[in-house]
Amino acid sequence: MKLYDYYRSSASYRVRIALNIKGLDYQQVAVSLLDNEQRSAAYSALNPSQLVPGFSPAATVPADASATEGNSGGDTGILGQSLAIIEYLDECYPEPALLPSDPWHKAQCREIALVVACDIHPLNNLRVLNYLNSELGVSQNEKMIWYHHWLKQGFQSLERLSSRYHTPFTCTDTPSLADICLIPQLYNAKRFGFDTKHYPRLLEIEQRCLQLSPFQQAHPDNQ
Repeated sequence: MKLYDYYRSSASYRVRIALNIKGLDYQQVAVSLLDNEQRSAAYSALNPSQLVPGFSPAATVPADASATEGNSGGDTGILGQSLAIIEYLDECYPEPALLPSDPWHKAQCREIALVVACDIHPLNNLRVLNYLNSELGVSQNEKMIWYHHWLKQGFQSLERLSSRYHTPFTCTDTPSLADICLIPQLYNAKRFGFDTKHYPRLLEIEQRCLQLSPFQQAHPDNQ
């Protein structure tokens, strides 16, 4: 297995957690977002979205990784989008499960994960923040106001949603897709000076997760 990632990318961080929970061995290939390596010709051929993470279940990736027409097996190139990768892993390696078995509970778990992946992260990732600076002339202070505004909106939702459950983790008794998305987002929020003290339920979950080796091993400081 091969994971193309950037150590501080929260989307890559999610996939590292999932791989570790599954106990899978994988090779990491660093793609520096700060150096725009995701836009290089070589990486663009592998991942047309020019984003991290990128994942291949094989140890090697075909040289002509851009060819997809007529390929029903999907065995060229790499898979992007962290949630697609994580759900692929959960289907191929079902134990321990990252989603509940009950359809309604599974949908609720996905709901929490998607608050992070769809509502918070897209508005706060590096390319959006860089665009605010470079194209719109937004000051650093104004950019942080933007960043913190969307974090506040999202974390308020996450605190309410997770408080429905009296479980050790976000909505389950063991770490799930929801926790895998939550922990990297909390890391990024704290890194940019966001005050998380108003979200006690989320902080309790974070403390519990960070005591577990799959989360510790995936932490940006340990890459």
